[in-house]
Amino acid sequence: MGDLFATDPAPDGGHRPLADRLRPQALAEVIGQPQVLGSDAPLTVMLASGALSSLIFWGPPGVGKTTIARLLAHETDLHFVQISAIFTGVPDLKKVFEAARIRRQNGRGTLLFVDEIHRFNKAQQDGFLPHMEDGTILLVGATTENPSFELNAAVLSRAQVLVLERLGTDDLELLAQRAEVDLGKPLPLDPQARTNLLDMADGDGRALLNLIEQIAAWNVDAPLDPTTLATRLMRRAAQYDKSGDAHYNLISALHKSVRGSDPDASLYWFARMLEGGEDPRYLARRITRMAVEDIGLADPQAQAICLQSWETYERLGSPEGELALAQALVYLALAPKSNAVYNAYKGARRAAKQTGSHLPPKHILNAPTSLMKEQGYGENYAYDHDAEDGFSGANYFPDGMDRPDLYQPVERGFERDLKKRLEYFARLRTKRQT
Repeated sequence: MGDLFATDPAPDGGHRPLADRLRPQALAEVIGQPQVLGSDAPLTVMLASGALSSLIFWGPPGVGKTTIARLLAHETDLHFVQISAIFTGVPDLKKVFEAARIRRQNGRGTLLFVDEIHRFNKAQQDGFLPHMEDGTILLVGATTENPSFELNAAVLSRAQVLVLERLGTDDLELLAQRAEVDLGKPLPLDPQARTNLLDMADGDGRALLNLIEQIAAWNVDAPLDPTTLATRLMRRAAQYDKSGDAHYNLISALHKSVRGSDPDASLYWFARMLEGGEDPRYLARRITRMAVEDIGLADPQAQAICLQSWETYERLGSPEGELALAQALVYLALAPKSNAVYNAYKGARRAAKQTGSHLPPKHILNAPTSLMKEQGYGENYAYDHDAEDGFSGANYFPDGMDRPDLYQPVERGFERDLKKRLEYFARLRTKRQT
């Protein structure tokens, strides 16, 4: 078996980047990811049993997806081939599969690592299936997007999805220490600046090593403080894709923070989305939806406040207008919560589907023609304004349909009063019907 990484030396014999020099040479050296590399974790069990299956690594950038794939090939004595879905077309794939077939005939298997595998279309993904099934390749795909949405069901059924997580502060500190050993000197940072450096990496090991390499090239006489570090280095942009997982994860966190009556968490996730470049109009729409879905009639003002904040944003624009949205967000977080109308609406939709085309009871139908009068339309209609207490108690559901109990207000906010009214009319209805 040849050298582990044939591409390790610099092509011209010159400088190798720090991230390349620190690439782990064994799975035991990989930092983080105990959920896939721990003693009882999936990859460890697979390797111990000699039954490595095709895999999909799902996780953010810079957490070791490519490195782990290379090391798996080394551990299993498979030839490692790496391609990117961004730059690889169908003719290239055919060449890769043919080379793997010849390699297999000569007694050597192939681990094909496909970076950004979610960027292949359905037809291209289907092209992997026969080669996975006959053992020509062992597929290891890497994706930053949710495989459930981005990969074909046929590919997913033949591969195990392993989730790789962003590196924590302790992981990044260990990586920084390894870098200092390689560099032969400590980083010229005071403790707080060092902490800020780890924060700048935002869970991305590759980004951290690139930052460290910049710092190591500086000529400084004393440890740098956070202010000087921030002046010299640009903070890494937060990972956010307005059409990807981060978008849905963060809006979910925002919505649930409001539902959970936590204004601080609500503001945090709101700010995270704005920092990621989210359209404030999208957030205004979602904030209004929260008022309708999770507060409802427990606080009838909530919806109006959201619409007013939305209009204020449209008049002020950015960045001042976002403050109006933030105010609405805090109001919603602290408002009494109720999804009673939301649930009643869903129940009404279900009942409408189940009861099909039943007509309203004839007594509440208008009778503009004599024929309709003869058919009983409008007969015995009770005009509520003429009834005692302005309430007739008549049935307004189709004849023969059991009366559903859809709206069940909560004992919070304004719905406490609505619940009293509902109970009042229920008592009157029973009285009228008896």
